[in-house]
Amino acid sequence: MTTAPDLSSFIKAYDVRGLVGTQLTDAVVEALGAGFADEIRGEGGDSALEIVVGHDMRDSSPGFAAAFARGAQARGASVTMLGLCSTDETYFASGHLGVAAAMFTASHNPATYNGIKFCRAGAQGISLATGLGSIRDRAQAYLATGIPAVDAPGTLAHRDVLPGYASSLRELVDLSSVRPLRVVVDAGNGMGGLTVPAVLGTAAGLPALPLEIIPLYFELDGTFPNHEANPLEPANLVDLQKAVVEHGADLGLAFDGDADRCFVVDELGQPVTPSAVAAIVALREITRVRAAGETGDIRVIHNLITSRVVPETITAAGAIPVRTKVGHSLIKDVMHETGAIFGGEHSAHYYFRDFWGADNGMLAAMHLIAQFGQYDGPMSALAAEFTPYTASGEINSTVDDVPAAYTRIVEAFQGRGELDELDGLTISGGAPDGFWWFNVRPSNTEPLLRLNAEAATAETMAAIRDEVLGLIRA
Repeated sequence: MTTAPDLSSFIKAYDVRGLVGTQLTDAVVEALGAGFADEIRGEGGDSALEIVVGHDMRDSSPGFAAAFARGAQARGASVTMLGLCSTDETYFASGHLGVAAAMFTASHNPATYNGIKFCRAGAQGISLATGLGSIRDRAQAYLATGIPAVDAPGTLAHRDVLPGYASSLRELVDLSSVRPLRVVVDAGNGMGGLTVPAVLGTAAGLPALPLEIIPLYFELDGTFPNHEANPLEPANLVDLQKAVVEHGADLGLAFDGDADRCFVVDELGQPVTPSAVAAIVALREITRVRAAGETGDIRVIHNLITSRVVPETITAAGAIPVRTKVGHSLIKDVMHETGAIFGGEHSAHYYFRDFWGADNGMLAAMHLIAQFGQYDGPMSALAAEFTPYTASGEINSTVDDVPAAYTRIVEAFQGRGELDELDGLTISGGAPDGFWWFNVRPSNTEPLLRLNAEAATAETMAAIRDEVLGLIRA
């Protein structure tokens, strides 16, 4: 008899992410489908239970989606299969239809991985503390005992939500009057190859926009034959950067594997920081809701390692910045708790109140195009306006004794700046015109310390970065 895997070894804080064939198998996924149905059923009592299931282009995804549906149906859930879709399409289906959802994807991870992102009705996130732990425990029990079918198993249906998704985004951001732009898009053989032609092109039957889209790696291929679908790694942006320059494009966009994150490069092929994008979109959203007559406090979320320009832009526009820990599911919760209109992270996750508080990389890209499409100048100039400071980027260091390194940093900077421990250790100092800050966060799973630093000048940033790295690696 095969021993069931320990689900806690690959069910993380906010999603499922494991190796295909050893950790994730049809039996495991079917049990997770049953556990998910039970968890969602627990909230609705005897009411009819409906869920939607989507999947990305990985070879294992269609089979896993079908296995998950079998498990959920056995426990009485009626399942609507969305087929191939991006993660934010699944959020759209969950919000638009008012049902819980599961999305099969391992995002930017290599082809040997797959995973599941869960949400409740209305695209509400699920973490270990808010239901994922229960789903895991139920599934673990079903692997040992089998899945008992209810008297009335659920039905199975199919639905294509791409046209509705594309139309909804076009309604949220009107691009019809922007100046003509040439845009290179690198889909990385991921789901952007399906969604970009529908939203920014005419594949979903929508009118043509004044955009010339130059496609790069739009073929859906879960083996990622050209490069990893992880634009956060600079090596994976090289092809896009070259193509933008070669085609004389106005800007370039890169999506990750499940197309919920979007990265930007300017006309010179230089990366535009996610913080600059967050500041630009925040300003647009604040301006929009004020113009629509919204009164009272307006809140915008940013995590604590975005550039200082993000809260400065929010404050200057008359809104309230809300500083949070790092973590996309955490930010979804804070979006709902605070009623924030927008949220931005350094990792290029962007969250919208008008999209059920969920993240949507395509929507962020559309906001950026809309702003740039009315701007009299190149993307590099627009980005420079929202990149006044110098940042280190995230630097990881392997550390044998993380607490000892942490103590060395605290002692070295004692009396030199303000210290807070919202998420790891953040110390900030310097006069208003010569400010600096850095954050050091331990990894939850590895003996690593992650450093992010920023300062008013490149010289100050380099000095702070090198001093802290010396303390970390001593």
